[in-house]
Parts: sequence; C-alpha cells; structure tokens
Amino acid sequence: MNPQVVDSDGSEPVYTLDEALSAAGFGKFQALVLAYAGLGAMAEAMEVMILSFIGPFVKAEWGLSSGQESLTTTMVFAGMLIGAYFWGFLSDNYGRRVGLLSVAVVTSIFAFFSALSPNYVLLILFRMVVGIGLGGGPVYSTWFLEFVPVQNRGIWMVIFSTFWTVGTILEASLAWIVIPRLGWRWLLAVSSAPCFAAFVLYFFTIETPSEESKCHTSSHPDLLTDSSLYINVFITSLAELPGLVLSAILVDKIGRKMSMLVMYLCGFICLLPLIFRQQQVVAISILFGARMFIIGNYTVAGIYCPELYPTSVRTTGAGVANAVGRVAGMICPLVAVELVSGCHQMAAITLFEIAILLSGISVLFFPIETKGRKLSDTVTLNI
Repeated sequence: MNPQVVDSDGSEPVYTLDEALSAAGFGKFQALVLAYAGLGAMAEAMEVMILSFIGPFVKAEWGLSSGQESLTTTMVFAGMLIGAYFWGFLSDNYGRRVGLLSVAVVTSIFAFFSALSPNYVLLILFRMVVGIGLGGGPVYSTWFLEFVPVQNRGIWMVIFSTFWTVGTILEASLAWIVIPRLGWRWLLAVSSAPCFAAFVLYFFTIETPSEESKCHTSSHPDLLTDSSLYINVFITSLAELPGLVLSAILVDKIGRKMSMLVMYLCGFICLLPLIFRQQQVVAISILFGARMFIIGNYTVAGIYCPELYPTSVRTTGAGVANAVGRVAGMICPLVAVELVSGCHQMAAITLFEIAILLSGISVLFFPIETKGRKLSDTVTLNI
C-alpha cells in the first residue's frame, strides 16, 4: 500500500511530493528527463576535456610560454568558480528552467566563438565565459534529481553521471580524429554541438515538481604527430565506466559517506606508486585505477551534496560546493603541471595525495547520511 496523507477536513487523501514521485516511479517521461540532463552533463564534460588537447597546439601557433598555456585552463576554471554560484542563485530564485536556458545559451555561443578567436587574449576571454557557463553543471543534476523517486535515487544519479564519462570518451575520440586532420579550431567548433543541442531541446523541458510546489504555480604544425596522447587519455577515460559501476553498487548498499571513504582510500593507494617514476604501461594502469575510484567518488559526492539541501537553496548549495572544487582546477595547471614539467613528479603526486587524504578526513566529520532520506522542502535548524 502506498503511504498517503489525509486532508485535515477528512476529504480525499493527498500525496506528499516524495510520495507522488515514488508512486509514479521511473518511466518514459523520467527517461526523457534523464536524456536531456545527461546531454547537458556530456556537453560540460566535453568542454572541460577539450582543455587537455588544444593547449599544445595553441602554444605552438601563437608562440606562447608554458605559463600562458596553463592560464588558458586556469581561466576556464575561474569562470566555473563564478558560474557555479551565479547559476545556482538564478536557478533557486527564478526556477530550474531559467537556469537551464541561461547555461545552454552562454555555453553554446561562447564555445563556438572560441573556435573563431583571432588571438590569445580573445581565446582566454571566450573560454572564461565558457567556464562561467560550465559552472551551471549542477543545474542539470539538480533538475534531474527533483524528478527521481527517493527509493532509487542513488542508482539513477549514478546512471546520470555516466553521461559525463561518455562526454570525456567522446571528446578524446574527436580529438584523435579531428586535430590531426582539421586542427584545434575545428575541434572547438565540433565540440560545441552538444551545447547547441541542449539549447534547442530546452523548449521541450518543464519545471520540476519541487519548484512548482515551492512557487505554488504550474507550467509545463608537427606537434604530437603520434597518437600516444589521445590513446592514453582515451584509456584513462574508459576507467570512468567501472568507476561508475562501482559507485552504483556501493551508493545504496553501504551509504553515501562510507562509499566516499572507501573510494578515497583506494584512490590514495593507487596513486602512491606514482611518487616514483614508472614505466609508461605501469603508469597508465595505475592512473586507470586511480581515475576509476576518483570518478566514483565524484559521482557519490554529486549525489550526496544536493540531497543535503532544501529545494529553496538546493542548486545554490550544490553550486557553491562545485565552485570550491573548481579552485583545484584553477590551481592544478599552475602548480602540478609546472611541477611535473620541472621534473618534480614526487612533489606533484604528494600534493594530490594530501588533497585526497584531507578530503577523506573531512568525510568522517559529515554529520548526515542521506541514503534513503527524502528531499527536504524547508530549512531545518538543529541546535
């Protein structure tokens, strides 16, 4: 029997929002919601992943220094830091669909403009604006989350996360095919296609039940000529698939917090051998394992975070958390990449290990386990 709540006047029973979602289950409509949100996640992954490929070619074409090359990546993550909070605020105050539209417009337009950049300054400017758009990634995950019944939320959010992995693999494949034949500008142009698709398909989306309930409204050169870079990135990107499977197995069995702890520990162990120089095959194998656990952890954290917050601030909360994560994306090209380039591999790996260790320790102090917990519509203060 489905749980029901009877009106105070004794009239016909009504469902709470979570009970209605549970009663509806996961059908064709929810699958379409998943497909659209997944498209947004895939587009975001491709625009982030592209940074791994265009840097060396831009550096060679315009005679840039290593610092200028790294700045291209840093500016994207700086934009994501700004966008994560801005889109969260917009989505929480004006509706999820407003957030979806704004993110799609900004990202698609400036992703394409990046391919037409006549000089370095405009390129980093356009990519920073793309980064602002990419900061809206939590809008897609929150929009999808609010359509999913509580009893299967963990597994469906993991499935949603597979679209990110598909995006990384697709981008590595595109780079492998496009750059040697047509160049980096064409890669930028082609990679913007999913962003434009998200914009076009936006007009078929509807507002989430949580938002409608909250608002009480209703609406419906010869550089890298061999393919080793592409192959290595492609192989390590494939590691995300078993990572997603692992997170799907663990997230609803042992809970969000324990899943993160286990995968932080395994990721920490995987990276340890890289403190010392390894053969390429060994290094790729180690990175495969590390990436598997890291993406699994990222996926579980992406489920845990929005489950903590009430509807009124859910996207803002997830966006701020996402923004804090982007600080690492800003620092990494300027610190870790420079360390590796300067033959300080031990220092670079140690830096990553410290970050993983501190993250694992922080999980120990999380006061709430959200496994099986209903999405809250109000802020509750526990004193």
